Amino acid sequence: MQRLIEGTRALGLRLTNRQVAAFQLYYEELVAWNQRFNLTAITDYEPVQIRHFLDSLSCLLAEEVRQVLSRPDARLIDVGAGAGFPGIPLKLVCPAVRLTLLEATGKKVTFLEHMIARLGLQHTTAIHARAEELAHDPAHREGYDLALARAVAELPVVVEYTLPFCKVGGWVVAQKGESGPAEAWTAERAIQLLGGELHRVLAVELPGLPEDRSLVIVEKVSPTPEKYPRRAGMPGKRPLGS
Repeated sequence: MQRLIEGTRALGLRLTNRQVAAFQLYYEELVAWNQRFNLTAITDYEPVQIRHFLDSLSCLLAEEVRQVLSRPDARLIDVGAGAGFPGIPLKLVCPAVRLTLLEATGKKVTFLEHMIARLGLQHTTAIHARAEELAHDPAHREGYDLALARAVAELPVVVEYTLPFCKVGGWVVAQKGESGPAEAWTAERAIQLLGGELHRVLAVELPGLPEDRSLVIVEKVSPTPEKYPRRAGMPGKRPLGS
């Protein structure tokens, strides 16, 4: 895990031996399960450390994320968690956070449940559902301090998936590539409709991450109207503000 260890130093983190062992186990299980479930196209040792683990932890470059995850009662939802990125890596370095991993594909949820057990993650739940449906559940609607999304969809769609989960005063952080600033501009209308406010776009610069990366940071400033998110499939077919 040397590439991960070196990369996290740039974040001001020093991984413990126990954390390094957890990331190693995560890698081994990911590769083993990927032979059956096709969880990711990236399986080589160093690329997983950089493009999955370190990229997930790059969310900590945002002070807003650090502040939320420093609180013992903070609730985090990873929307479209896939194989657990960025939620599980963040949980491994911020173990006090209460994490929900939301994923619509059943096989991936099975893997997430397996990893929660193998890593012994406390206060962590994997849910098999669509964001458009779960965001209307009173147990989850406007109940989270932070919602994260990585490589899910275009930003107007991402904010309709995520902002309804955030409480007023909470944050959405979308991990984006070089298109981040342009997407943020095109999504401003959607953000406003959903009760959010574009806070900033933060450039991500970490050793080993090859292409331009960015974090689009949105603050929840007012409640999301009850009609959002729209029914399953609609956010992608007819993005807000388009």
